[in-house]
Amino acid sequence: MSPSKPTLQVAPIPMRNVGPVCLAGPEVAGEFFIPLATYESPLWPSVERGGRLTARAGGIQAVVTAEGMTRSILVNAPDAVSALELVHFLQAHRSALDEVAAATGRFVRLRDMHMEIVGHLVYIRFAFATGDAAGHNMVTRASDALLAWLLEKRPECAYGSISGNLCCDKKVSAVNGILGRGKSVVAEVLVPGRLVQRYLHTTPEKIVELTWRKNWVGSTLAGGVRSANAHFANMLLAFYLATGQDAANIVEASQGFTLAEVRGEDLYFSCTLPNLIVGTVGNGKRVPFVEENLRQLGCLEEREVGSNARRLAILCAAAVLCGELSLLAAQTNPGELMAAHLRLERS
Repeated sequence: MSPSKPTLQVAPIPMRNVGPVCLAGPEVAGEFFIPLATYESPLWPSVERGGRLTARAGGIQAVVTAEGMTRSILVNAPDAVSALELVHFLQAHRSALDEVAAATGRFVRLRDMHMEIVGHLVYIRFAFATGDAAGHNMVTRASDALLAWLLEKRPECAYGSISGNLCCDKKVSAVNGILGRGKSVVAEVLVPGRLVQRYLHTTPEKIVELTWRKNWVGSTLAGGVRSANAHFANMLLAFYLATGQDAANIVEASQGFTLAEVRGEDLYFSCTLPNLIVGTVGNGKRVPFVEENLRQLGCLEEREVGSNARRLAILCAAAVLCGELSLLAAQTNPGELMAAHLRLERS
């Protein structure tokens, strides 16, 4: 019996709106209920707890520090001398590269490039502005055009690959942590110590100590790559699934840093995410529940190109901060984490 033709199916994942999560600017301000899709049901009340606390503290500030979706091409030069000449040629013809990239789409623009030489091989990492799209296909198309132009101008060189892994797409790497990929976002909050004790049942000092010993020392012992956080990936995956993102990008997106300090009697807490790859247009965004979630977050408004995607990245970083703070607080108290999971997952 021949197999039947496969049909498109929708895999249901439990989803809840958690919050309110309060943003205090400078680019995004207001109270939001953040959609999170996950099978890990304790994640919802955990993020909600962080949201309630940070709202009472005046809200989370978040800034986009850099933008640029990447694709790296690989070019085969005849030898190392020719490889170096190719790098110099690219540096001398930047304006021409800009024009070639811009001709491939209305919103794509070449922002930066980084070159590495290994023997006779040249790896060229392009970073592009991609408007409100995450930009996977956009940057590949632009890189295709740039590679074709380059091989025409330098016929002594040959095609290696449209993707040489220096991008670095959906893999853990140092280069993304250093140069960034997608949106680089920092979210931060200053929480009065009395609120930490009342709502998290711990102290700023205990959270700071655990952040250092667990996230920084523990991650170093484990061989973490450009990463010192407790569980960015949990919030990222839930947010990505709820807003129609390419979920595999949480591999690089989960590389980031949690910083905690005692300031007087208060807790300073921040999450730095250098590789948030999110978009508000493109594949997956027309699924009805995704479209509704983006609309309720205010990410489908008529704004300057790129502003909706920046807004989404900021909201994502805020959700990460809420969940990160809540979990670390729980782990300062013996038995609290396991008790919460047993209570919430079995109820």
